Amino acid sequence: MARAPAGGAPRPTIAPGELTLPQLREAYRRAGRLALRPGWRRRVAAGAAAVRAIVERGEPAYGVNTGFGKLAQTHIPRESLAELQRNLILSHCVGVGAPLAAGVVRLVLLMKVASLAQGYSGVRGETIEALRALYDADALPVIPGQGSVGASGDLAPLSHMTAALMGLGEIDLRGERLPAGVALARIGRTPIELGPKEGLALINGTQVSAALALGALFDAEAVFAAALYAGALSVDAAAGSDTPFDERIHRLRRQPGQQAVAAAMRALLAGSRIRESHRRQDSRVQDPYSLRCQPQVMGACLDQLRHAAEVLGREANAVTDNPLVFPDTGEVLSGGNFHAEPIALAADGIATAVAEVGALSERRIALLIDANLSGLPPFLVREPGLNSGFMIAHVTAAALASENKSLAHPASVDSLPTSANQEDHVSMATFAGRRLHPLVANVRYIVAIELLAAAQGIDLRAPLRTSARLARAHALLRARVPYYERDRLFAPDIEAAQALVDEGAFVTLERRVHALLPSSPAAGRAAAR
Repeated sequence: MARAPAGGAPRPTIAPGELTLPQLREAYRRAGRLALRPGWRRRVAAGAAAVRAIVERGEPAYGVNTGFGKLAQTHIPRESLAELQRNLILSHCVGVGAPLAAGVVRLVLLMKVASLAQGYSGVRGETIEALRALYDADALPVIPGQGSVGASGDLAPLSHMTAALMGLGEIDLRGERLPAGVALARIGRTPIELGPKEGLALINGTQVSAALALGALFDAEAVFAAALYAGALSVDAAAGSDTPFDERIHRLRRQPGQQAVAAAMRALLAGSRIRESHRRQDSRVQDPYSLRCQPQVMGACLDQLRHAAEVLGREANAVTDNPLVFPDTGEVLSGGNFHAEPIALAADGIATAVAEVGALSERRIALLIDANLSGLPPFLVREPGLNSGFMIAHVTAAALASENKSLAHPASVDSLPTSANQEDHVSMATFAGRRLHPLVANVRYIVAIELLAAAQGIDLRAPLRTSARLARAHALLRARVPYYERDRLFAPDIEAAQALVDEGAFVTLERRVHALLPSSPAAGRAAAR
């Protein structure tokens, strides 16, 4: 996903606890500014005052004046509370591996601000403002992607985020990687000193796991939309039937995703002259499953993506640190909202659904290159033998589809106790979200290859024409990749096609397709629900 420049008009004001999927998708896609609905300062001040009262009274409260995890029984004297929070961050900056992508880090910052601003974490308003300043300046903490098990929050990655606020570690400032202190100075900020409980509030949450899963969901939507076009183009390229998409069939199944995909397929194929040419006197009774069962398979995948979107939307609006401060009563309650099991299970669902989209697409590529099934020239090229055509492009798709079988293995079924068995069950949600990104990238390439193969098949059907809607998709692809007349360097074609998918070119090409997607405004799926 390409980084977009910062600046421009502020985004619409967000309300903590009421983030929507379109707002989250926008933050993932491009940099911008963050405005909070008025009223948040009062709530935050009340929470911070409750923490100050506990410090004044000297009564033990986890994370305020005690040690952490297995060391919670250790009381920390008042004069050491600032050092306690600083040491917490330093000791927890243990992340390894490649840094998180810019869009993921923006989501982390946005969701952390939205969580803290609800007033249940006991932090000061100036600490939230420090986070918001990073977001507004596109000054993104460099956060290693590995080192969280998805319980007790995303401790290590969020510690790297918090260290940047303290002038430690590194910040990517609009594409330039700098020491955090230097980057803060450039945006007119000074390092913060953490108050009581603030270090724990900043690192004890699920924002990294949620950001990884949400980012992959948004990328998967673009792949899903492209796969619908690829599947419809393949139906026409293979001279398949549109009868399996008849509304009456799908109404009887009662599955919403299936009905929605069938309706989209009907719309995309409507008016195809290729279809009309074989409506009568076609000896084939039924098409292979990869053509005929697209609503059943893609619809089930869509339902899974929609469910995951609902779970992740709720999580984006959640308060997930521990302990939580309730200013009305002055209580500080320890619980387990940091446990990211909902995210892990949602991410596993996304993985299975996206892998299935790729598996179905690969099967359609195999169908198209098989002259016995498609009725097209072998390997979709004239003069086969002299030319190999799409023979090895299909091998690439098969390799990626097979790789996805490992990547789609559930992460949530694993758990490894940590913190001397105090944290004895963990979610592995961070990995569950992180592994989605290479999986989605693999499917993006598979669908790109199918788009190329299906477009080639449509060309080979000339002078018969496909439908008007599919012709627009065909033209979109042909503007980047010419017809495959004879063997040429193939990799650039695949890269150009996958770039179209990655850009979301097939998301907005047809209103009916766009409206299917969970984060589409037309879907009406507010994240707060």
